[in-house]
Amino acid sequence: MSSAPLFHQHISGTSATDRSIALAGDFRNLTNVAIGTRELSRPPKPSSTVPFRRDPDFVDRGDLLSRVDERCSQPAGRAALVGLGGVGKSQLAIEHTYRIRERSPDIWVFWVHASNAARFEQGYRDIADVIKIAGRGDPKADIFKLVHDWLRGCEGKWLMILDNVDDADFLVNAQAVIQSQSSDSGRQTLRPLRDCLPQSQNGSILITTRSRESALKLSERNDLIPVDPMDASNAVELLDKKLESTGQRNDKDHIELAAALEFMPLAIVQAAAYISQRAPRCSVRQYLEDFRKSDRRKTSLLNHEGGQLRRDWKAKNSIIITWQISFEHIYRTWPSAADLLSLMSFFDRQGIPEPLVRGRGRAGNGPGSREERHPDDGQGNSNEDGSDGDGDSDSISESGKDDGFEEDVQILRDYSFISLETDRTFEMHALVQLATRRWLEASGQCEQWKHRYIRNLAAGFPAGDYENWTTCRALFPHAKAAIAQRPRAEESLREWASLLYNAAWYAWRKGSVTEAIDMSRAALDVRKKMLGPEHKETLSGIGMVGLAYNLGGRWDEAEELEVQVMETSKRVLGEEHPDTLASMANLASTYRKQGRWKEAEELEVQVIETSKRVLGEEHPDTLISIGNLALTYWNQGRWKEAEELGVYVIEIRKRVLGEVHPDTLTSMANLASIYRNQGRWKEAEELEVQVMEIRKRVLGEEYPSTLTSMNNLALIYINQGRWKEAEELGVHVIEIRKRVLGEEHPDTLISITSLASTYREQGRWKEAEELEVQVIETSKRVLGEEHPDTLISIANLALTYMNQGRWKEAEELGVQVMEITKRVLGEEHPDTLTSMANLASTYRNQGRWKEAEELEVQVMETSKRVLGEEHPDTLISIGNLALIYMNQGRWKEAEELGVQVMEIRKRVLGEEHPDTLTSMANLASTYRKVLGEEHPDTLISIGNLALTYMNQGRWKEAEELGVQVMEITKRVLGEEHPDTLTSMANLALTYMNQGRWKETEELGVYVIEIRKRVLGEEHPDTLTSIANLASTYRNQGRWKEAEELEVQVIEIRKRVLGEEHPDTLTSMANLASTYRNQGRWKEAISLMESYFELRKRILGPDYPDTESSLQALYEWESEADEHEHSD
Repeated sequence: MSSAPLFHQHISGTSATDRSIALAGDFRNLTNVAIGTRELSRPPKPSSTVPFRRDPDFVDRGDLLSRVDERCSQPAGRAALVGLGGVGKSQLAIEHTYRIRERSPDIWVFWVHASNAARFEQGYRDIADVIKIAGRGDPKADIFKLVHDWLRGCEGKWLMILDNVDDADFLVNAQAVIQSQSSDSGRQTLRPLRDCLPQSQNGSILITTRSRESALKLSERNDLIPVDPMDASNAVELLDKKLESTGQRNDKDHIELAAALEFMPLAIVQAAAYISQRAPRCSVRQYLEDFRKSDRRKTSLLNHEGGQLRRDWKAKNSIIITWQISFEHIYRTWPSAADLLSLMSFFDRQGIPEPLVRGRGRAGNGPGSREERHPDDGQGNSNEDGSDGDGDSDSISESGKDDGFEEDVQILRDYSFISLETDRTFEMHALVQLATRRWLEASGQCEQWKHRYIRNLAAGFPAGDYENWTTCRALFPHAKAAIAQRPRAEESLREWASLLYNAAWYAWRKGSVTEAIDMSRAALDVRKKMLGPEHKETLSGIGMVGLAYNLGGRWDEAEELEVQVMETSKRVLGEEHPDTLASMANLASTYRKQGRWKEAEELEVQVIETSKRVLGEEHPDTLISIGNLALTYWNQGRWKEAEELGVYVIEIRKRVLGEVHPDTLTSMANLASIYRNQGRWKEAEELEVQVMEIRKRVLGEEYPSTLTSMNNLALIYINQGRWKEAEELGVHVIEIRKRVLGEEHPDTLISITSLASTYREQGRWKEAEELEVQVIETSKRVLGEEHPDTLISIANLALTYMNQGRWKEAEELGVQVMEITKRVLGEEHPDTLTSMANLASTYRNQGRWKEAEELEVQVMETSKRVLGEEHPDTLISIGNLALIYMNQGRWKEAEELGVQVMEIRKRVLGEEHPDTLTSMANLASTYRKVLGEEHPDTLISIGNLALTYMNQGRWKEAEELGVQVMEITKRVLGEEHPDTLTSMANLALTYMNQGRWKETEELGVYVIEIRKRVLGEEHPDTLTSIANLASTYRNQGRWKEAEELEVQVIEIRKRVLGEEHPDTLTSMANLASTYRNQGRWKEAISLMESYFELRKRILGPDYPDTESSLQALYEWESEADEHEHSD
């Protein structure tokens, strides 16, 4: 590098005054100049002025540094790192300088703090000192021109970092600078300092800035490199490195903390410094818990300044203060943009809607200007619409595009405080929102902006009806954020309560229990204090809390509130006021859920009579109340009465409202359910298909009630054994409900449960189990571990275990459900009695007759006392007890109970009521007369009678009935229906017992082939039919063929059902018998020993099959000994 230009510049720019000063300072230097010495000393070697040490904990962040290097390696290259304060721009620049010096030690690196003009000038003076520019000490020297000219003329490579150029105006606006002195007196001129940044083929400039606008003033658009917060893996890596010295390493805690700090590098380093300084008394988990306590504690932690942060000494190490400095700048420079930021800081960080923030300076129209509705206005039926509008939030303020809004948005985007999520929504970092709110608190503006936020949001959030769900879904996160922003002013408090009421309504509709309860209770608390306990809005609020409690299965609490609303409404509004009737209907609904059908019926009858008198017989509310009474009858198994009311409602609604009105369709769907429960599948299917098609056309395929009708149709298919159609429809409903309602909505869980039932009925237990476990986990998290729906899902899983012979697991779940229902619902609640009956069934299947009998007797006695001796559930429990007696060979007791049930059913429910009596052979004739010869229950009862005849050795009678059942099922259900195949298999058994091997084999082979094709080769029913064919071969002495089939069955059952499943054990015993019959004693005894040990371990030594297998083993061993001795 030549020094001539430097020396020449020094001579030409020195006045007489300067020389005299120089003479006083250093005579020898002046002498040297006078004689023309060209160089005082060697020029300095290239070096770096970066004022920070390299960070050994630096984490590389994707391609950011390679992009910086790419831009800066070009001739006259420029790059600008643009991002939020604390996002790590300077750290990236520091690392880049060290890497570039490692690669090219002969490059100059200059670091200039460029936050203002004074620091920029100081940076240039520092450069002049380092490179030892002549004349730099002259107070009148143009330091900017000196450095500019040196950089432009430098033949070596150089890189300049302009750090923290957050406001580039001082570089762009004209500044008074000293012009080069060519005369005795210096002159000042105005020119922008930006001109002092040279364009040099050998040099490049790297800028760090929070402002995109500032970056564009100094570089081209394609020079900008956005710097976002770290990704999760990089953030955790940084935290790990910064905490390495503490010895703390918990991946889960580190991930949580990094996420809580929104992956902001400065916040992460701050937190690590705080933890390190206090270790071991402070851990990541403790910091995280402290951080989450409150916004105030969060702010305190984020204000902590500590650690080696490698930041400008004038910059604050607190990320909160770092951002607030930028807020102050925006507030001074663009007040309207600061207003926008202030309003946005109260919303949820994502999906901030433009219409609700565009009108930030105006109050808008609050919800107090319109009549408020209750979700159950009109007799408490959630199927009724009554929407009060579409909740168009654009009404708040759309005052044109010339109100400066777009400019304000651009300013905030330039500073990376907000970003565009869509063209109508914005996004903000939660920590930035927190810092903004703390800044508003400090300046006394917090309540003002909180009020505007609540007013705008309350005006935009509509009622929770499905028609408004698109708007509600978009605004719901912001309403949740409002829970923590309770205002102080009374006017704002009332708007806050209205907002939370509507949000609770939506939460209730979409099945979010916790949110519905929290929001409704908060709204109610305000209304009680402001309006009094008897105000209409307060009563609506109490009703909303009651609905939320009902959703959560907290029926006692719901009942207490609903009684309160009903009594107050009667006193204040009158007994015949529509709101009073609605409160009575809500209370009746709660009674119904509690199994208190008599009380529910009394209230509903009262509501119907009053509605007919006051509103008229054909008023929609009157029809709703009649529909509710039909539902109560339905729950009691009073099908005839339920059907009569259902038909009555349908006829009136068709005439008054029209055939395609949603209420008409609801009543039709209810009637279809009544048919389904009576086994009238064809009528149920026709009606449900009609409802579904109309709902698809009128309401749309994704409307909740449309999906309900589709799910109901799938249930009808399940009951008919049409598994493929049921599965296809069930999967379709699940997919739509997940998308429309959400994966955790109760209706979504119901549809998943229905699909699991489809799998269970097909013997696809693994798939059923997976779905049921999924439902349980979600229900526990969303509804709570003790919610009735959660307990039902656990009971379903227990049933799946029971079907697989996993008795221990089934029993554990059954006991768990029974204990919880006893404690939560009470020992006499219908669900409690059902859980006890299910557990008794588990005992019965294990041969634990005494335990099963004790539990079933208890269920029967309680049902008689609580529900009545003639209630359907009571009769079911009596029938179950009869079954236990029958399994013990106590025929007389079983017969007495069976006759008792039959007589009560005839008298109370009528001869047309089908129920569990299908298992009793002596009702076959009754079913023929009442349901018809082709009804599924009739056929089952005839089949059971045939089995009874077979067990008695009455083969001819058994055969006649078996052929009859088979022929009818073929014609009605089809040759491949599971019930048809079962009837064929039963007939084959009848033939086998008569020694009619050829007919047995032909029918058995036929059943196997169809089952393989329809159900699959590994379905339990398929394996049973193969085992039956093997038995046919064995009885004919065709040992080899029998053995081949039995080995095949064992292998599949072991793989599919497990080695300990009862069916697997049965097949082991059958194969052992085949070995014995062939005289293969060793193999037979070995297999029988395995069978016995498994039986003993699984069922216990006292189980009947265990004892019989032990006896058989003794006999076989004795036979083997005799055979050996005879040989």
